[in-house]
Amino acid sequence: MSLVLRETVNAFRRAPLLSALSVTTIAFSLFVFGLFGLVAVNIQRAIGSVSERVEVVAYLKRGVPVETVTLALSDIDAFPEVEQVTHVTENEALARARQDLTEFQDIFQDLEANPLPASLDVRLRPPFRDADHVAEVARRLQSFAFVDDVRYGRDWIEKLDRLRNIAGAVGLAVGAAFALVAIIIIGTTIRMAVLQRSREIAIMRLVGATDRFIRAPFLLEGLVKGALGGVLALGLSAAAWALIDAALLRSVFFTPLQAASGVAAGALLGFLGSALSVGRHLRGV
Repeated sequence: MSLVLRETVNAFRRAPLLSALSVTTIAFSLFVFGLFGLVAVNIQRAIGSVSERVEVVAYLKRGVPVETVTLALSDIDAFPEVEQVTHVTENEALARARQDLTEFQDIFQDLEANPLPASLDVRLRPPFRDADHVAEVARRLQSFAFVDDVRYGRDWIEKLDRLRNIAGAVGLAVGAAFALVAIIIIGTTIRMAVLQRSREIAIMRLVGATDRFIRAPFLLEGLVKGALGGVLALGLSAAAWALIDAALLRSVFFTPLQAASGVAAGALLGFLGSALSVGRHLRGV
């Protein structure tokens, strides 16, 4: 292992300019991938922000005893899909309407009786904010005898589902394409290093070195270059994000886990690109 590490370090020392060029090329290829990742992260955040508004409202019949509602609250709160359930009384519903619908204040002042029913506002947990789970919760709420009607905006929830699915499919396809391009670029840069040392590799083969022994330093070199390129690409992405966030629109950056995963992905892509290039060259020697 020490010999492999020494050979890897020597490879950087023998051709510092080529190594720097390789790392820079890898960094810019991963930078493009990182920009797409930032777009994907912010799209998912926007969809998640919209999905937080998903809730089911169960309107109650008039004259339901408080004890009945209290027991129902405990039952509904035990649903695995439910994050929070809130009892909104008739007076609270009217107060909300007066606050939200200021253009109808004259109508509210002329009311002789409160026309708004009490309700149960049910918020769902993030994994269950899709059309199927929302419809299932609505069906269960409708089964309570004291519930008059259930509303949950089925049409826009289904549209949100379609948007989420489209974003996921496009993200997967474009991400795979960028990853493939990164592997090709990284493989090309590693192949330049392999070709530069082709005579050395041929001599090593003549004296009995195995393919595994010859391949190891190049694989480690590709992994290190990929990791360094990932770190540089992360810095470029941070600079681009800061510029966009300050000048164009508010956005979020990668979480520490996502940033670390990006550097690890760079190392993995460097390893794969090196493995493909070295393997192809050794078969030709």
